[in-house]
Amino acid sequence: MAAKISESEKKKEDWMNSKWRPMMGWSYMLTCIADFVIFPVLWSILQSVSKGQVNVQWQPITLQGAGLYHIAMGAVLGIAAYGRTQEKLGGANNGGITLPPNAGTTYTPPGAVQQPSGFGAPQPAPAFGTPNTGFGAAPTGFGAPTGFGSAEVVTGFGGKKAPVIPPFPER
Repeated sequence: MAAKISESEKKKEDWMNSKWRPMMGWSYMLTCIADFVIFPVLWSILQSVSKGQVNVQWQPITLQGAGLYHIAMGAVLGIAAYGRTQEKLGGANNGGITLPPNAGTTYTPPGAVQQPSGFGAPQPAPAFGTPNTGFGAAPTGFGAPTGFGSAEVVTGFGGKKAPVIPPFPER
């Protein structure tokens, strides 16, 4: 006969799964405090007691090897924070989550069609007769150069026609 496991016993089993992220953050913080605050003070006190003066500066241990420890901890904590955010968005409290297939994407209301956006997304073609406004297009608008003898009509905020911009004289 199998014994039933209560909810409190289940929580006791997975404490490591739910507490490893805060433990990583606390251990990193304690390491930094020790290496940048406590050890330099103790090193200076030790030198002043033994030799009467401080001659050598403390070299932080975690900065040896180009600070790879800090880079690695930043990656671990960053990925852990991102993963926990995804879990919270998926509705998890403490571990054991299965994320929906579109977790981490932008919200799309039911029934709406999601359009691709951002860099690399296809842009709609301009309608026939509209000016090209993409990369490399000729500038238009205020201060844009006009062709010689151009009769471009510009309107202002009130809808009134502005005077035609004369061509610039050659110097």
